[in-house]
Amino acid sequence: MYRYHRKAILFLVPLIVFCIVSCTKSSESTDSFQFRDASGEEQRITNMAQWEQERWQILQGMEDVMGELPPRTGLSSLNIQVSDTLETDRYYRLTIRFTAAEGEIVPAYMYLPFRKSTSGKHPAMLVLHGTGDGGKRLVDGESPRANRAQAKELAERGYIVIAPDYPSMGELRDYDFSSDRYKSGTMKGIFNHMRSVDVLLARGDVDPERIGVLGHSLGGHNAMFAAAFDPRLKVVVSSCGWTQMDYYDIGQVAHEEYGGRLGPFAQDRYMPLFRDKYGLDGDKIPFDFHEIIAALAPRPFFSNSPVNDGNFDVEGVKKGIKASVEVYRFLDAEDNLQVRYPEAGHDFPTEVRLEAYQFIDQKLDHTPNDHNIE
Repeated sequence: MYRYHRKAILFLVPLIVFCIVSCTKSSESTDSFQFRDASGEEQRITNMAQWEQERWQILQGMEDVMGELPPRTGLSSLNIQVSDTLETDRYYRLTIRFTAAEGEIVPAYMYLPFRKSTSGKHPAMLVLHGTGDGGKRLVDGESPRANRAQAKELAERGYIVIAPDYPSMGELRDYDFSSDRYKSGTMKGIFNHMRSVDVLLARGDVDPERIGVLGHSLGGHNAMFAAAFDPRLKVVVSSCGWTQMDYYDIGQVAHEEYGGRLGPFAQDRYMPLFRDKYGLDGDKIPFDFHEIIAALAPRPFFSNSPVNDGNFDVEGVKKGIKASVEVYRFLDAEDNLQVRYPEAGHDFPTEVRLEAYQFIDQKLDHTPNDHNIE
């Protein structure tokens, strides 16, 4: 695997990480990227079978921290219930609840645009909110901060959209992590988000080949996590959602309130094994964000990473992109990896947000409704 000592990977990337060229281009090429096999020896990846093995190991590393993804066979009925309907001039917004698994209810907004499709099938988006008591309401325009109404805006563009509450927020504000079956709130979120895709696919008017995911902040890395495990998500947008582990640092408050630099990740609603299993030691965490991006390849990935983001340091983003782009090159999909570095703080500025929407439109072959982002 390419899960080395993190300090080394950040400063020796050109030498030890991903010396890439697609093995399909030339059987005589000596270039490749490296992985660590089961015996711990570094090997060059020269074919897709080896890359698929490495990708599997990345997912295993994620599960080591997040807990295992529960099996998706024999799941209970979604039992979708509608409790409220709001009509606007462009879409219906349904307030729904569905069953993720026995005894596990997920509240969500679902947006149904008025626009009709000549094929009868629409593209769809899973939109994940950031941290905040409002939960799904944040992406509907009720956030106290600007530039957060992504679910509403995508519905206005003609997408069918589902926006679920994350456990401990919104209608799930009283969620009890100590009594559920998951080892982390993050894995509970992943499972809920995959079931949200099931809800979309339960509709006859959603095109199963044109579903994407977008999120900001908490939603930004949750979008990456969900897509890593769910190949049905064909395009991924993460806003202010990640940096390399060595670069994550919100300052002294992390030590005072959470016990260390990586302490915020170790909250019950995120990944407590950061502390309980790995002692908040970043060098021991068995995954890093460039690996998650690599696991998404060759699917389109767009990152909004502002230069003044106080949560996710832009220098760590640049290091992670430099590493992960090599996998996209290996898979002949370099254009599918896009990043923007706006002069902003922890925000999703209008200009970049519009670029992200246009990226989604292009990758999901969608011509949007005419409207302006306010």
